[in-house]
Amino acid sequence: MAEPTHAETIDWNRYWAEADDDDREGATPSDHHATDVVARFLDATGVPDTFADVGCGTGQVAFEVAGRHPETTVVGYDTAEPVLAENRERAREEGIENLEFERAVLPEFDPGRAFDVVFSYFTLCYVADVEEALRNLYDAVAPGGYLVCNYQNRLARAHWQRMADDPETYLDEDSAFDPERFEERFSLLLDGRNLLSYDRIHEALGTWPRSVWSVVEKPDVRWAWRHHPLVYVPR
Repeated sequence: MAEPTHAETIDWNRYWAEADDDDREGATPSDHHATDVVARFLDATGVPDTFADVGCGTGQVAFEVAGRHPETTVVGYDTAEPVLAENRERAREEGIENLEFERAVLPEFDPGRAFDVVFSYFTLCYVADVEEALRNLYDAVAPGGYLVCNYQNRLARAHWQRMADDPETYLDEDSAFDPERFEERFSLLLDGRNLLSYDRIHEALGTWPRSVWSVVEKPDVRWAWRHHPLVYVPR
Protein backbone atom coordinates (compact mmCIF):
# COMPACT_ATOMS: atom_id res chain seq x y z
CA MET A 1 0.00 0.00 0.00
CA ALA A 2 1.34 3.45 -0.92
CA GLU A 3 1.81 6.06 1.77
CA PRO A 4 -1.41 7.54 3.19
CA THR A 5 -2.82 10.79 1.83
CA HIS A 6 -4.91 13.52 3.50
CA ALA A 7 -4.60 12.31 7.07
CA GLU A 8 -7.19 14.82 8.30
CA THR A 9 -9.94 13.58 6.03
CA ILE A 10 -9.46 10.48 3.88
CA ASP A 11 -6.68 8.22 2.64
CA TRP A 12 -7.27 8.24 -1.11
CA ASN A 13 -4.75 5.50 -1.82
CA ARG A 14 -6.63 3.10 0.43
CA TYR A 15 -10.00 4.40 -0.78
CA TRP A 16 -9.30 3.64 -4.45
CA ALA A 17 -7.54 0.36 -3.72
CA GLU A 18 -10.66 -0.89 -1.92
CA ALA A 19 -13.38 1.03 -3.80
CA ASP A 20 -16.55 -0.71 -4.96
CA ASP A 21 -18.96 0.77 -7.50
CA ASP A 22 -20.74 2.93 -4.90
CA ASP A 23 -17.42 4.26 -3.62
CA ARG A 24 -16.38 5.16 -7.13
CA GLU A 25 -19.60 7.05 -7.74
CA GLY A 26 -19.22 8.93 -4.47
CA ALA A 27 -15.67 10.02 -5.28
CA THR A 28 -16.17 11.11 -8.88
CA PRO A 29 -19.05 13.60 -9.04
CA SER A 30 -17.42 15.23 -12.06
CA ASP A 31 -18.34 12.09 -14.04
CA HIS A 32 -22.02 12.97 -13.66
CA HIS A 33 -22.01 16.71 -13.04
CA ALA A 34 -19.24 18.32 -15.03
CA THR A 35 -18.43 16.29 -18.14
CA ASP A 36 -21.09 17.88 -20.33
CA VAL A 37 -20.62 21.31 -18.73
CA VAL A 38 -16.88 21.29 -19.48
CA ALA A 39 -17.57 20.25 -23.08
CA ARG A 40 -19.99 23.15 -23.51
CA PHE A 41 -17.62 25.58 -21.77
CA LEU A 42 -14.81 24.66 -24.18
CA ASP A 43 -17.19 24.99 -27.13
CA ALA A 44 -18.03 28.51 -25.94
CA THR A 45 -14.54 29.71 -25.02
CA GLY A 46 -12.47 27.89 -27.62
CA VAL A 47 -10.76 24.51 -27.82
CA PRO A 48 -7.58 24.66 -25.72
CA ASP A 49 -4.19 23.37 -26.81
CA THR A 50 -3.65 22.03 -23.28
CA PHE A 51 -6.05 20.95 -20.52
CA ALA A 52 -5.39 19.75 -16.95
CA ASP A 53 -7.88 17.97 -14.68
CA VAL A 54 -6.61 18.21 -11.09
CA GLY A 55 -8.24 15.71 -8.75
CA CYS A 56 -9.37 13.70 -11.76
CA GLY A 57 -10.46 10.50 -9.99
CA THR A 58 -11.47 8.00 -12.66
CA GLY A 59 -10.62 10.61 -15.27
CA GLN A 60 -13.96 10.83 -17.03
CA VAL A 61 -13.61 14.54 -17.81
CA ALA A 62 -10.03 14.05 -18.99
CA PHE A 63 -11.04 11.13 -21.22
CA GLU A 64 -13.97 13.11 -22.63
CA VAL A 65 -11.86 16.17 -23.46
CA ALA A 66 -9.11 14.03 -24.99
CA GLY A 67 -11.63 12.11 -27.07
CA ARG A 68 -13.49 15.17 -28.29
CA HIS A 69 -10.34 17.13 -29.06
CA PRO A 70 -7.50 14.85 -30.21
CA GLU A 71 -5.36 17.91 -30.93
CA THR A 72 -5.49 18.94 -27.25
CA THR A 73 -2.86 17.67 -24.82
CA VAL A 74 -4.72 16.49 -21.71
CA VAL A 75 -3.19 15.61 -18.34
CA GLY A 76 -5.15 14.19 -15.41
CA TYR A 77 -3.70 14.66 -11.93
CA ASP A 78 -4.72 12.83 -8.78
CA THR A 79 -3.23 12.00 -5.40
CA ALA A 80 -4.08 8.27 -5.50
CA GLU A 81 -1.72 5.91 -7.29
CA PRO A 82 -4.32 3.11 -7.69
CA VAL A 83 -6.72 5.22 -9.75
CA LEU A 84 -3.88 6.76 -11.75
CA ALA A 85 -2.68 3.26 -12.69
CA GLU A 86 -6.22 2.32 -13.78
CA ASN A 87 -6.51 5.47 -15.88
CA ARG A 88 -3.16 4.90 -17.57
CA GLU A 89 -4.14 1.33 -18.44
CA ARG A 90 -7.49 2.48 -19.86
CA ALA A 91 -5.76 5.13 -21.99
CA ARG A 92 -3.36 2.49 -23.34
CA GLU A 93 -6.16 0.03 -24.07
CA GLU A 94 -8.21 2.67 -25.88
CA GLY A 95 -5.20 3.99 -27.78
CA ILE A 96 -5.62 7.58 -26.61
CA GLU A 97 -2.30 9.23 -27.37
CA ASN A 98 -3.06 12.79 -26.24
CA LEU A 99 -3.83 11.84 -22.63
CA GLU A 100 -1.54 11.11 -19.70
CA PHE A 101 -1.88 10.91 -15.93
CA GLU A 102 0.45 12.21 -13.24
CA ARG A 103 0.42 12.44 -9.45
CA ALA A 104 -0.18 15.69 -7.59
CA VAL A 105 -1.26 16.37 -4.02
CA LEU A 106 -2.88 19.74 -3.37
CA PRO A 107 -2.17 22.33 -2.08
CA GLU A 108 1.15 21.70 -3.83
CA PHE A 109 0.85 21.84 -7.60
CA ASP A 110 3.85 22.54 -9.80
CA PRO A 111 3.36 20.65 -13.07
CA GLY A 112 6.35 22.23 -14.77
CA ARG A 113 4.18 23.45 -17.63
CA ALA A 114 1.29 25.82 -18.23
CA PHE A 115 -2.20 24.82 -19.38
CA ASP A 116 -4.80 26.78 -21.30
CA VAL A 117 -7.44 25.35 -18.96
CA VAL A 118 -6.89 24.02 -15.44
CA PHE A 119 -10.01 22.27 -14.16
CA SER A 120 -10.69 21.00 -10.63
CA TYR A 121 -14.05 19.72 -9.44
CA PHE A 122 -15.09 18.78 -5.89
CA THR A 123 -11.46 18.57 -4.84
CA LEU A 124 -10.79 21.76 -2.88
CA CYS A 125 -13.10 20.63 -0.06
CA TYR A 126 -10.42 18.08 0.92
CA VAL A 127 -7.60 20.66 1.06
CA ALA A 128 -6.87 22.46 4.32
CA ASP A 129 -4.84 25.32 2.81
CA VAL A 130 -7.35 26.07 0.11
CA GLU A 131 -5.95 29.50 -0.74
CA GLU A 132 -2.48 28.07 -1.43
CA ALA A 133 -4.11 25.41 -3.61
CA LEU A 134 -5.98 28.11 -5.55
CA ARG A 135 -2.81 30.12 -6.11
CA ASN A 136 -0.87 27.09 -7.29
CA LEU A 137 -3.66 26.02 -9.65
CA TYR A 138 -3.90 29.55 -11.03
CA ASP A 139 -0.13 29.80 -11.46
CA ALA A 140 -0.36 26.79 -13.79
CA VAL A 141 -2.78 28.61 -16.14
CA ALA A 142 -1.24 30.02 -19.31
CA PRO A 143 -1.87 33.69 -20.19
CA GLY A 144 -5.28 33.99 -21.81
CA GLY A 145 -6.44 30.73 -20.22
CA TYR A 146 -8.82 29.82 -17.41
CA LEU A 147 -8.92 28.17 -14.03
CA VAL A 148 -12.29 26.38 -13.82
CA CYS A 149 -13.32 24.99 -10.43
CA ASN A 150 -16.14 24.60 -7.98
CA TYR A 151 -15.96 25.28 -4.27
CA GLN A 152 -17.98 25.07 -1.08
CA ASN A 153 -19.29 28.20 0.64
CA ARG A 154 -21.12 28.92 3.90
CA LEU A 155 -24.40 27.67 2.38
CA ALA A 156 -22.69 24.37 1.57
CA ARG A 157 -21.42 24.08 5.12
CA ALA A 158 -24.94 24.53 6.52
CA HIS A 159 -26.38 21.97 4.10
CA TRP A 160 -23.69 19.39 4.79
CA GLN A 161 -24.03 19.94 8.53
CA ARG A 162 -27.71 19.02 8.20
CA MET A 163 -26.60 15.83 6.46
CA ALA A 164 -24.18 15.02 9.25
CA ASP A 165 -26.79 15.75 11.94
CA ASP A 166 -29.50 13.64 10.29
CA PRO A 167 -27.80 10.76 8.46
CA GLU A 168 -30.96 8.64 8.42
CA THR A 169 -32.62 11.21 6.18
CA TYR A 170 -29.71 12.32 4.01
CA LEU A 171 -27.29 9.38 4.05
CA ASP A 172 -29.53 6.40 3.48
CA GLU A 173 -28.64 3.31 1.46
CA ASP A 174 -28.96 5.29 -1.78
CA SER A 175 -26.40 7.86 -0.69
CA ALA A 176 -22.99 7.88 -2.33
CA PHE A 177 -21.36 8.52 1.06
CA ASP A 178 -20.68 6.23 4.01
CA PRO A 179 -22.63 7.71 6.96
CA GLU A 180 -20.14 6.30 9.47
CA ARG A 181 -17.24 8.17 7.89
CA PHE A 182 -19.08 11.21 6.58
CA GLU A 183 -18.03 13.64 9.32
CA GLU A 184 -14.40 12.54 9.17
CA ARG A 185 -14.26 12.74 5.39
CA PHE A 186 -15.73 16.24 5.24
CA SER A 187 -14.32 17.54 8.53
CA LEU A 188 -12.57 20.52 6.91
CA LEU A 189 -15.81 21.65 5.30
CA LEU A 190 -17.94 21.01 8.39
CA ASP A 191 -15.45 22.92 10.57
CA GLY A 192 -15.55 25.83 8.14
CA ARG A 193 -11.79 25.70 7.63
CA ASN A 194 -11.68 25.78 3.84
CA LEU A 195 -14.83 27.58 2.75
CA LEU A 196 -14.53 29.97 -0.18
CA SER A 197 -16.40 32.91 -1.63
CA TYR A 198 -16.05 35.25 -4.59
CA ASP A 199 -14.32 37.77 -2.30
CA ARG A 200 -11.89 35.21 -0.90
CA ILE A 201 -10.96 33.94 -4.36
CA HIS A 202 -10.39 37.54 -5.46
CA GLU A 203 -8.18 38.16 -2.44
CA ALA A 204 -6.13 35.04 -3.17
CA LEU A 205 -5.74 35.52 -6.93
CA GLY A 206 -6.19 39.24 -7.53
CA THR A 207 -8.84 38.50 -10.17
CA TRP A 208 -12.59 38.15 -9.81
CA PRO A 209 -14.08 34.75 -10.55
CA ARG A 210 -17.00 34.53 -12.94
CA SER A 211 -19.87 32.06 -12.95
CA VAL A 212 -19.60 29.29 -15.52
CA TRP A 213 -23.37 29.75 -15.92
CA SER A 214 -22.66 33.12 -17.54
CA VAL A 215 -21.10 31.15 -20.41
CA VAL A 216 -23.21 28.01 -20.59
CA GLU A 217 -26.84 27.35 -19.64
CA LYS A 218 -27.28 26.40 -16.00
CA PRO A 219 -28.94 23.01 -15.50
CA ASP A 220 -31.88 22.82 -13.13
CA VAL A 221 -30.31 20.23 -10.83
CA ARG A 222 -29.32 20.15 -7.17
CA TRP A 223 -25.56 20.10 -7.70
CA ALA A 224 -25.78 23.46 -9.46
CA TRP A 225 -27.29 25.15 -6.41
CA ARG A 226 -25.67 28.26 -4.96
CA HIS A 227 -23.80 26.36 -2.24
CA HIS A 228 -21.47 24.68 -4.76
CA PRO A 229 -20.58 27.53 -7.15
CA LEU A 230 -18.86 26.58 -10.40
CA VAL A 231 -16.64 29.41 -11.56
CA TYR A 232 -13.89 30.29 -14.00
CA VAL A 233 -11.06 32.72 -13.39
CA PRO A 234 -9.44 34.28 -16.48
CA ARG A 235 -5.67 34.57 -16.56
